[in-house]
Amino acid sequence: MNTGEVCNRNPITVRRSEELLRVAQLMREKHIGYLVVVEPSAADEAQRPVGVVTDRDIVISVVAAGADPLTLRAGDVMTEHPVTVGAAEPVENAMRQMRRIGVRRLPVLGQRGELVGVLSLDDVLEVLAGDLQNLAGSIRNERVIERSLRP
Repeated sequence: MNTGEVCNRNPITVRRSEELLRVAQLMREKHIGYLVVVEPSAADEAQRPVGVVTDRDIVISVVAAGADPLTLRAGDVMTEHPVTVGAAEPVENAMRQMRRIGVRRLPVLGQRGELVGVLSLDDVLEVLAGDLQNLAGSIRNERVIERSLRP
């Protein structure tokens, strides 16, 4: 299974220039803790990720540091040059990347480097849970069928 099949295809994005207060409000409104900072490509106007902002970034870099969030923009606290994964890459590769860099989410890119989604560990766990349920159902049905054929 590839990351493009599993990822959330409707990521919430902001620009570098977005006021940090608005970023935090978006996180609250959408019940998320991760936004992708995008800029349009000059060549084709596709949205390219240039950074990510997490709720943890806001807490650590702004609140705990005593900075004034009203004076800051997304670009001031974002993690630049985020590690990304291609939509055609296997989910296993994405999970290795997440483990290597210690994150729970990765921007997913299309063939031209445009943002197509965000893959989270939650997305992967949902797929794995479904797979495990199918395995358990196979075992259960095998017993039921055998009992009906050989009473």
